[in-house]
Amino acid sequence: MSNSNVNLTSTLVLTINPRIYFTQFGVYQLEKPIFLKRLRHTDEEMKSFQIITDQYEYRKELIMKELKENDIEIEKISVVVSRGGLVRPVKAGVYEVNKKLFTDLKNNLCGVDTVNLGGLIASAIANEIKGSRAYVSDPVTVDELDDLARVSGHPLFERKSVFHALNQKYVARKHAKSLGLGPTCKDLNLIIVNLARGITVSAHKKGKVVDTTQGFDGDGPFSPIGSGTLPMGDMIRMCFSGKYSEEEMHEMIRGKGGLFAYFDKSRSHEIDSLIEKGDEKVIFIIEAMAYQVSKSVGAMNMVFEEKPDAILITGKFAHNKVITNFITKRVSKIAPVHIYPGDDVLDALAENAFRALKGETEILEY
Repeated sequence: MSNSNVNLTSTLVLTINPRIYFTQFGVYQLEKPIFLKRLRHTDEEMKSFQIITDQYEYRKELIMKELKENDIEIEKISVVVSRGGLVRPVKAGVYEVNKKLFTDLKNNLCGVDTVNLGGLIASAIANEIKGSRAYVSDPVTVDELDDLARVSGHPLFERKSVFHALNQKYVARKHAKSLGLGPTCKDLNLIIVNLARGITVSAHKKGKVVDTTQGFDGDGPFSPIGSGTLPMGDMIRMCFSGKYSEEEMHEMIRGKGGLFAYFDKSRSHEIDSLIEKGDEKVIFIIEAMAYQVSKSVGAMNMVFEEKPDAILITGKFAHNKVITNFITKRVSKIAPVHIYPGDDVLDALAENAFRALKGETEILEY
């Protein structure tokens, strides 16, 4: 299914990126942004909702209000596209938000995260615009793992694919274009590091992500909010110590781990400020995080039979040269390092939406 018959000159695409403290969205025409906005949310606002996915109607109304107040021609929005949430494992691509996808997101079937709001908000907005469709693109559960990468070490557990699929796929295409290869990565072997509040490191083999760390559940390097791979025996003993609830243990792994656990701060501007002050303890922990990221890059290097073509470092924290220099000095021996700072979520969503409108990519069914 495609919308290739749509008049691309007049059509608009609305992109949405819901995060804990803000809702970021943009309106694109001919793949260029004509309106960008970030709505900030306070803790007080969010506390009135029992679970995260209860927020989608509230955030939808805020977006619609902003669009109307800024004279956006809402009736021309043909596609509302958002980040994909924690859903069942899927292949990479663009998915229409059908009833099954909506239900899985609403019920937090595969995990609780603010990203689950995306498809819900997109669907709610598209339902108010005649002829508009709601999509999600490259959900975080994109699964292209090699079978070897799934083996955990115990038959009761299987390694899962949860990573920054949208941004990593987008940056891989951007790098391929910079080499004159067009919008395909099928000739490249890449290691991509995504430095966001969570960190993932992935092996892209000829366009497929055949292995990745899984920071959502505590695998790989620690990050601004995640503890990464912790000593397993100590974790088990802590779980049964009676000192912590199951919810507190989950928060220890993701949400209140990593840099937040050390400094009670995790946002990019907060970490930048700490680094600028030059405190020795702060710099030491930041270098330790970069050290763990570098070890994960080294591990992903072993996935390839030959030397990878490049290491790409992206994400919001890739703006910080102290962090990227710590990583680069350790991993540059593996392959050339290229920095693509920023998360580029809205641009990535818009690119995928217009590819769908042009009929260049299939609209997949969840």
